[in-house]
Amino acid sequence: MTGDELVAALNKNNAPFAKMMGVKITAASKERIEAELRVTPEHCTIPATLHGGAIMAFADNLGGVGAFLNMPEGALTTTIESKTNFLRPVPVGQTAKAVTTPVKLGRAIQVWKTDIYDGEGRLAAIVTQTQLIRKSGGE
Repeated sequence: MTGDELVAALNKNNAPFAKMMGVKITAASKERIEAELRVTPEHCTIPATLHGGAIMAFADNLGGVGAFLNMPEGALTTTIESKTNFLRPVPVGQTAKAVTTPVKLGRAIQVWKTDIYDGEGRLAAIVTQTQLIRKSGGE
């Protein structure tokens, strides 16, 4: 599968919540996922900037995609921990961009870091999350 085919498949089969939010994966490999999210008023808090929960959900989705790309066939993943540092707002109308990379790729635990940038390319948030990898149907 080519890189473009992988991106198309990930966008087509992405989680319903990520699709509803408008997450668009733009590049993907086992070592790096890139995505963007156009900030609309529905994503915002007051004042009109990207809500912290939307930032966390954006990053959580991408960490899950990274875990999916690196886990054995038939396994499942779930987030068991997430930490976010909010550094600057992302105003409505801008497109937030994210770069997700692995910190640790273990058999049972994966740790992912997502850097989220505002529309001017400035770092807006850093999200670190831990993904549990488990067998399908098991605990």
